[in-house]
Amino acid sequence: MATVWFCLVSVMLAAYVVLDGFDLGAGIVHLCVARTPEERRTVIASIGPVWDGNEVWLLAAGGVLYLAFPVLYASSFSGFYLPLTIVLWLLVLRGTSIEFRSKIDSPVWIPFWDVVFGLSSLLLALFFGAALGNVVRGVPLDASHRFFEPLWTDFRVGAVTGILDWYTILVGLAAVVALTMHGALWVALKTEGAVEQRAERLVRPLWALVVLLTVAITAATLQVQPQVGMNLRERPWGFFFPLLAIFGLVFVLVFLRRNRLRAFLASCAYLVGMLTSAAFGLYPYVLPARTNPEFALTVQNAKAPAYGLHIAIVWWIIGMIFVVGYFVYSYRQFAGKVRSGEGYGH
Repeated sequence: MATVWFCLVSVMLAAYVVLDGFDLGAGIVHLCVARTPEERRTVIASIGPVWDGNEVWLLAAGGVLYLAFPVLYASSFSGFYLPLTIVLWLLVLRGTSIEFRSKIDSPVWIPFWDVVFGLSSLLLALFFGAALGNVVRGVPLDASHRFFEPLWTDFRVGAVTGILDWYTILVGLAAVVALTMHGALWVALKTEGAVEQRAERLVRPLWALVVLLTVAITAATLQVQPQVGMNLRERPWGFFFPLLAIFGLVFVLVFLRRNRLRAFLASCAYLVGMLTSAAFGLYPYVLPARTNPEFALTVQNAKAPAYGLHIAIVWWIIGMIFVVGYFVYSYRQFAGKVRSGEGYGH
């Protein structure tokens, strides 16, 4: 049952990255692809009806993590206190910028919130990527499953680690570029005219960077976290997940001009493939230890009591039926291109 919940948490986090990922990407690119206040309103309108709903997946995944793996929740939320606080403020600033930019018609007010929107989106992608890098790399857990990491130490991957080192920064940069491409594909799918064309032109150079960074983080991960290579050797069926990422990345380019929706879905497949590859590679660890492998948190020593996990799975299924139904209805209602002047920001 612990393995089932490990898979469920991984799927929910992947859903968050895919859905809120294009929100973040749209925020990162909107100052590049939109040149006028009207065009920027159009980009924000493309995510306006769904961005806050997409962020609910992060809260839901956090709640499920607390339910299924309370030891992991307690350890990570105390050890990652500083970056989690930064992420919280960035989420607040991003939501505030979307809602506040249209409240005052001023040549200073609107551009200020546009910059806040773009910068907070970029930094969120960077910190989320660095957080994933920390989990894959491992943290300095002690025998009581506690740890503390400063923001950085010497930027090397050793027993004494910081939140930021060469590996976590590399993963963070890869996350920024991948989500920027994801957002550009969404903007190209949802807008028209000059904004659509600029977003499409942005995808190709971003795609090339994603390829290079994917190769780089794959090689670095195999060096930094031996468990990944071990799991692939012992369970060859796990190659399905990196192959999903590879095919997704290839078909982004194949469908870019033929079918915008398929290109965007291919980007979704790439993100899901990368995240599930990380989850598969780490199993049975949920938080590896850099100090001593015996101190690591696994699906067994971090799980909640079995009775609670069995009862909770019933309510999780019921809840997911309603959630998926709501998202299908919401996205169907707001399907199609965004017209100039529609939605948020006016």
